Amino acid sequence: MKKLLVLLILTTGFCSAQTQNMTYTFNFNSSHHQFYLEDKEAKGDTGSPNFWTDEAFTSMLAMESGIIGVSTYSYGSVKGEITVLQDPVKDIDYSLYDHVVVGGIEISSGELQIVDCFTTRVELSIKVTPGKYRVRVYGSNFNSVEDFDLVNDSDNDYYKIEIWPDDNMERKVLKQFKGFY
Repeated sequence: MKKLLVLLILTTGFCSAQTQNMTYTFNFNSSHHQFYLEDKEAKGDTGSPNFWTDEAFTSMLAMESGIIGVSTYSYGSVKGEITVLQDPVKDIDYSLYDHVVVGGIEISSGELQIVDCFTTRVELSIKVTPGKYRVRVYGSNFNSVEDFDLVNDSDNDYYKIEIWPDDNMERKVLKQFKGFY
């Protein structure tokens, strides 16, 4: 059954998180050091001056109505995993990560999408219960990036994302990376 689910994810790019605490992996190309987590019916605008503000650049997390922008250390390659949880993870070993930030997103459509930057191609789609969610993004392996401004297949930065139901929409850095920005 697990192999069938993985095959379904790879061939259709669509997942269902009807059962909580499900983890999905992603590996795709994006550009401009970013990718997005979006409500399928998001009304926010990634081109808005309120999206990539100074605070968003520093925290590596931009937020608009129904959209979160995740800043990546490498220019193009995005590798990671996303886990839909019932409750937040409490015991975090921050030494495993270069950067950790939380924010919030409202998903009114019941479908959360991971979207690349520039072409806005949907890379992964996950069914969730409509509502407000807390999103925690962990970034690691930033030192593997050899050239910050070029696409390099050897870049190995990694993004672990956890989401769970929560009304808190505040952006907060839990561990700040000091390398760029």
